[in-house]
Amino acid sequence: MAEEQKIVLSEYTSALLSALNAIKPKTRPDDISALSVSQTVSFFALVYERVRNAVEYREDHLILRAAIDRILRRRFSLNPDGVGEAENLLRELLWARYFSNASLGGDDINNIQVLINKYIFLKKTLVAGRNLEAQNFLNQYLLDILTCEIEEVLRPDNSQRYANLKFFIYQVLRKKIKIEGMKEEQKDAFFLVAIEKVFMKSDRSYLRYHLFTTFYQPLSSYSEKELQANVSKFPSIFHKIDEMVYSPYVDNLTKFTRKQLPPFRILFSLLKDKLNKIEDILTNKEKLWNEIDRVCREKYQQLGVRIRNLAIKSFIYILLTKMLFALILEFPLSMYFYGEVNQFSILINTLFPPILMMGILVFFRVPSENNTKKIYQRIIEIIDADRSFETKVSFMPKKTTYKRPILIFGFTIFYSLTFLVTLSLIYEGLIYLNFNLVSQIIFIFFVSVVSFFSYRIRQIIKELALEEKESIFSPLIDFFFMPILSLGKFFSQEIAKLNFFIFIFDFIIEAPFKLLFEVVEEWISFVRKRKEEII
Repeated sequence: MAEEQKIVLSEYTSALLSALNAIKPKTRPDDISALSVSQTVSFFALVYERVRNAVEYREDHLILRAAIDRILRRRFSLNPDGVGEAENLLRELLWARYFSNASLGGDDINNIQVLINKYIFLKKTLVAGRNLEAQNFLNQYLLDILTCEIEEVLRPDNSQRYANLKFFIYQVLRKKIKIEGMKEEQKDAFFLVAIEKVFMKSDRSYLRYHLFTTFYQPLSSYSEKELQANVSKFPSIFHKIDEMVYSPYVDNLTKFTRKQLPPFRILFSLLKDKLNKIEDILTNKEKLWNEIDRVCREKYQQLGVRIRNLAIKSFIYILLTKMLFALILEFPLSMYFYGEVNQFSILINTLFPPILMMGILVFFRVPSENNTKKIYQRIIEIIDADRSFETKVSFMPKKTTYKRPILIFGFTIFYSLTFLVTLSLIYEGLIYLNFNLVSQIIFIFFVSVVSFFSYRIRQIIKELALEEKESIFSPLIDFFFMPILSLGKFFSQEIAKLNFFIFIFDFIIEAPFKLLFEVVEEWISFVRKRKEEII
């Protein structure tokens, strides 16, 4: 190999390759201890789980933990001491096919039951004698830690892989940023939170758990005596972690991290595809370019499919949780307040949101070949032993300062007026179409929520884009569009707390449904044993 084609791998890159190669897949249980469930029951449980997940929008990698959380809440409400609940939990996860049949067994039951026992012990000793607000906070925090650790116990190889990738990003980028007046270790802690948010796309539960285990240790590592000794410390630890998660410094570091991630995502995809011969690829520039070009083109091609699938998933979520509920209200409220129903407005409110979503998403642009070249060059800088890449430091002030406060005040007033202008234009258009006030409110609700979800989906393109091209019409579009997005974000975050369908599923349908599954499962098991006795 010519010298100019050779890449000497950095110590961080070599350490990452060693760590990834050391990960072993989770061993399957032996035939005797393996948990096996009825495929008939599993089919109906899978259908139920798909419908249940449709009414609560989550990223795919967050669904399993949420399912564990939901199952344990129901189980603990019936069995507060948690005795024997590990096996019940694992059976339900097998029913819903989060894990393949017979892939979980006796060791998993024992490990999960130990965690549940520690959770119950800690909950009883930590929550007792506190006010309602403190009890709710601590109960939720402990459940977050428990459910996240259960997922990691059941998927150790997956959690190890992501932990290694996260640490690699941290090691490569940590010296590229400084915050005015802040110690390195404190800045590094905030930076870890930013990586969790952007790369891992962690929700609050995962952020709490990963920070807790980073600075302390997993729940499974504590003995009962150690838990008892630390009971008085845990509340302050939990509050400090939450303060870190919601720190304004994290927002700035998140913006920085998001811009740095495209080459890391492509590199990690390559590691996943070609780990067995990755060192030969990474040390040769020509081979590396060929592989990066291949991975990028595959990822660009997959963007369209991914955006379409997310659009369908988002629209089903909006339809089930918000649109259907609002449309049911539109007819009776219009009759009550106005004595008539404008069927044309109901038709518009029904058809316009999906048309709007398609219109927003259909014109996405795939990153260009120039973006691929930039990613390739950045990957070389990341993996190369030459650390000149580290000399480019981004400096952040401790507090944002404005050189022209009067001008900023004027911009704030002007920005606020955009709400008035946009909503006034929509109002005038709806009046022209003879929409009554109820129909107008529902229209604005639909349009803002759909616009917000569409905007979030389009941000997926930026996950692979180092180049950012802005249309000359972008400032004008932003002027009219930002108020709608702001309203959509508010409706999605606040009204999601009042999701009527989640209440129906979790408190009315799920408990009797799962009880029926258990009865059928026991019956099938009983018949199978009788059959074996005859044979």
